[in-house]
Amino acid sequence: MKRWSSVLNLIVAGALAATAAVVSPDVSGVRQAAGGGGSAAAAAQVSQETPSHRPAKRKKPRTVTPRWVNSWTAMPQLTEPHNMPPAPFTRDGLVLADSTLRQTVHTTIGGERLRLRFSNAFGGTVLPITSVEVALPRDGEAGAPAIRPGSSRPVTFHGKPSVSIPVGAQMVSDPLDFAVAPGSELTVTMYLKEGQASNDITSHPGSRTTSHLLAGDHTGAADLPGATRTDHWYFLSGLEVTAGGTAAAVAVLGDSLTDGRGSTTNGNDRWPDLLAERLRAGKGTSDVAVLNQAAGGNRVLQDGLGPNALARMDRDVLAQSGVAWLIVLEGVNDIGTAEAAPAAQRAVVDRLIAAYDQIVTRAHAQDIRVYGATMPPFGGNEMYDDPAGHREASRQAVNAWIRDSGRFDSVIDFDAATRDPRQPERLLEKYDTGDHLHLNPAGYRAMADAVPARLFR
Repeated sequence: MKRWSSVLNLIVAGALAATAAVVSPDVSGVRQAAGGGGSAAAAAQVSQETPSHRPAKRKKPRTVTPRWVNSWTAMPQLTEPHNMPPAPFTRDGLVLADSTLRQTVHTTIGGERLRLRFSNAFGGTVLPITSVEVALPRDGEAGAPAIRPGSSRPVTFHGKPSVSIPVGAQMVSDPLDFAVAPGSELTVTMYLKEGQASNDITSHPGSRTTSHLLAGDHTGAADLPGATRTDHWYFLSGLEVTAGGTAAAVAVLGDSLTDGRGSTTNGNDRWPDLLAERLRAGKGTSDVAVLNQAAGGNRVLQDGLGPNALARMDRDVLAQSGVAWLIVLEGVNDIGTAEAAPAAQRAVVDRLIAAYDQIVTRAHAQDIRVYGATMPPFGGNEMYDDPAGHREASRQAVNAWIRDSGRFDSVIDFDAATRDPRQPERLLEKYDTGDHLHLNPAGYRAMADAVPARLFR
């Protein structure tokens, strides 16, 4: 009995030792980076990226079966009167009746199959879509009215060519065998026989891409001569593709700086477009999609142009296919529309910080890593800059929290990438559109280049 007790003690001791070996972390790499022969740069990296805040490591997929990942998105919002389809396509209580609408979108990653998302999030009535076809634009041009002959294919919904989308809802089309190339254009043509019986419709006004409207059904037509041009997207809110098991998406919550005010119409040169271009060319990041979920005038705390960021996060980030990362670049409109007085600005800073914390909490609950982006300068802007500098002080305070709080999984310093070193409260002149708030394509290129690709490897 005594001998058996000794053997039992040895077994228990061995099991405990094995358990300790499994759960004890290997900190030798951290020690080497932080000291003991490690470089200063390595030490700095360790200090900024604690084990819970290091760049995301790509998880090994359980299977190599392709999965659905969004390749393109547009944030749905209520269409303002001046952004409605031009006459005669908008009438009192009726929009786009007996009308063809042709739109192009720019893919970020490719796949062999696709699905489309259509939104009636802000429609006042049911949205009846009679038919939809996808095609390749002629010469691969963004905003083109013509398609490559023979490339058009019908899209179905539960096996049928038409669909009625309830108020506040979206519909996802059936999968379609249609190869989509990364970084290319896709044409989506819709016909609405009945139109939508409301002047409340869903769109994305800041498309920076030309769409085409023509009376009658021209869904599969090779060209739309005489069509009316409008630089807005209507109803279309997403393109999903089947991608490899390691493919994933980064969503961007943003305002006009991300929506691309100051970029080129049909140029696809907003900073998320240019970031996607970089990632496609990079080793280990070619299968990372970039989803632009921004709208001009959008705010974090209160509705502006579109719902506030806290209200739309579920729809625009958490419900999107394949999202693994989130970049947050919002807050300048909250600061700029708050009173330029100490108490009001202290309040907006406190509320913004609390909102960022909420965004991180909700994203982490879905295993999405969150990268905080600092706000570029707006010194000299007629609307937002104030003589006493109260709003600039708020921008600096929020940016300091983004950089130093450790709450984000990593930080992207757009402020440092775009400010004038001699006047850090102002944009570099070569990046400024002239309103001292929005950037030109060169400025958006600088922003895209400031995003470390390692965050997505």
